[in-house]
Amino acid sequence: MESDLSPFILTSDPRHYNLQSVESGGEEILQSHCSLELERHYDLIPSIVCALCCFFGIIYNFFGYRCFKAIMFLSGLLFGSAVIFLLCYKERILDTQLSLEVSAGIALGIGVLCGLVTMLVRSVGLFMTGLLLGLLLASATLIVMEQFYHPHTVWVPIGFLMGLAMLFAVLTLQWQKLFTVISTAAFGAAIMVVCVDYFIELLTLAHYLYDRIRVARSEPLCWYSWVILGVWPVLSILGIVVQWRITAEGFSHTDVILSHRQKRLQLLRIRQQEVKKRQSSVPQDSSCRRKANPPKRYTGDILAPPQDSPRDFLQGQVKEERGES
Repeated sequence: MESDLSPFILTSDPRHYNLQSVESGGEEILQSHCSLELERHYDLIPSIVCALCCFFGIIYNFFGYRCFKAIMFLSGLLFGSAVIFLLCYKERILDTQLSLEVSAGIALGIGVLCGLVTMLVRSVGLFMTGLLLGLLLASATLIVMEQFYHPHTVWVPIGFLMGLAMLFAVLTLQWQKLFTVISTAAFGAAIMVVCVDYFIELLTLAHYLYDRIRVARSEPLCWYSWVILGVWPVLSILGIVVQWRITAEGFSHTDVILSHRQKRLQLLRIRQQEVKKRQSSVPQDSSCRRKANPPKRYTGDILAPPQDSPRDFLQGQVKEERGES
């Protein structure tokens, strides 16, 4: 009797069970695991971070294109910080394992630099925006694909992620406003979904996605995990409609970027108009100054005839000579 029962073994993540218990008849264990009545313990700092991220997710979802520069900065900050944190915390650097605080500090500093670059260089910011959209769509596709096909090499999910990411990055550079609205709405909805996933099931959905990237076996998702994942496209569509019809209507990110240049052009035009006015007024003043002064009058000039100018006198002499001849 005891030989028929397989041992129940925990993996490195206490929320995930091994595949052996699933295949050997552990349905009761999975049902208890999927119960919402399980006691969950939350830490203070991750809870505060998730609350702040949920707030930023709302800004992303409904006001992403309107706050173009701020969104470009946050995109570079989040992407750069996440990549550097994973590299520092998971990998050994100079034969030393960095602590959580040191990894977070390094990731935050490099993330700020990445955010400044994406904010100041428009093409880099748009490329990063399209890259995030491609990664989100590829991640959702990997989760759904796992229900039908399990890849046997890690290059399949990595190639799928990089391919879609580069494709949507190029499309965002081509059609900037359309894909910026779609990307900000989808990314904001994804941030809110991750926060909800933390408060309901302690990032089980995020761990499941991580297993899909490294091609690891894990137990099936619970029903409420699929509900949380289904909220993401609904929020994304809602954010796209709100931005396109309300917050992003009549607004262009090129006007924001070129506003300082437009002010300079306006000042130059005003100065050119002033210079033209001054140049047009100069001939009038010179003509007024070139007028001959009126001849002075004396008491005896009334009886005398007006004296001709030397030029008139010479012309009269020439006419007389011609008449005599």
